[in-house]
Amino acid sequence: MIFPTMNSWSMLFDEIGEINFDEPEDPTVYPDTMNQKTKDETFWRYDEGKILREVEAYLSSTYSGHYVGGETKIQTLDLIDSIGDSESFCRSNAIKYLSRFGKKEGKNRKDLLKVIHYAILLYHFSDLPFTEDAVETHSPTGR
Repeated sequence: MIFPTMNSWSMLFDEIGEINFDEPEDPTVYPDTMNQKTKDETFWRYDEGKILREVEAYLSSTYSGHYVGGETKIQTLDLIDSIGDSESFCRSNAIKYLSRFGKKEGKNRKDLLKVIHYAILLYHFSDLPFTEDAVETHSPTGR
């Protein structure tokens, strides 16, 4: 028995039939995405989603900074933690950057990013347990 030559395109065509590349008559096929609000506009009231992404980008940049020690990746904070001073160090630095916000170089965005970073580190070194919500994401970006 001889079978006709079949390739994946002809099999697909047989399965779905003729493909029409014209605009659909039914507008629900391609919803109007140009006029839809983003999740940032509907989920967050005060741009928290954008701010969190900016904080994440800042935090990521600190790991390639000059305070990381060569191949060992030991940071100064690791040494401070090894002598038991990490909580007070993080608290003090958060206070320092918060108190200088608006004074040194005006309202400096980087001061606030450092406050947030040290607050996150303080949270970590305080050994506070994570809540069940910590594993669930509430971010509109799904992260």
